Amino acid sequence: MDLESVRRYLEKGGGEDEDKNAFTINGLPLRFFERFIMQDLRVDLIEPGRLICTFKVPQRLLNAGNFLHGGATATLVDLVGSAVIFSVGAPATGVSVEINVSYLDAAYADEEIEIEARVLRVGKAIGVVSVEFRKKETGKIIAQGRHTKYLPVASKIIYAYRMSKTVVTCVRCSC
Repeated sequence: MDLESVRRYLEKGGGEDEDKNAFTINGLPLRFFERFIMQDLRVDLIEPGRLICTFKVPQRLLNAGNFLHGGATATLVDLVGSAVIFSVGAPATGVSVEINVSYLDAAYADEEIEIEARVLRVGKAIGVVSVEFRKKETGKIIAQGRHTKYLPVASKIIYAYRMSKTVVTCVRCSC
């Protein structure tokens, strides 16, 4: 996925087409949760292996203590962490193997935070990223997350099938 596609993925809350707003059985749009969490997320910097987003903490994501809910923070680790994997050219981000978050401070309603995600490693089957949340005004760290994902590995059987359907022309005689 190219960098601009990664930006659109994040800024549109996990969806790219308006068709994905079709209602499900539960009466909510498809991929509602991602959009609910990521609404108003802005991408400030995107480069291979790194992205920085800005996010103003909305009322809808506050916990009973009136600060950013830990579940919303963990979801942002998941979603922004997955997006940074796309930024290095991975065709898909697979499934989560592990997500951990250390909560170090609180972010309150209307406070602007910065979210920085970095690829630590993307191999053949596993990708690991770090995601850090900071108060935009002071730079104070709010939370740090690490996300490990199992990346889909193309099946050798499917690869062999696709190769068998490929027409190869002989270089010597063009037969």
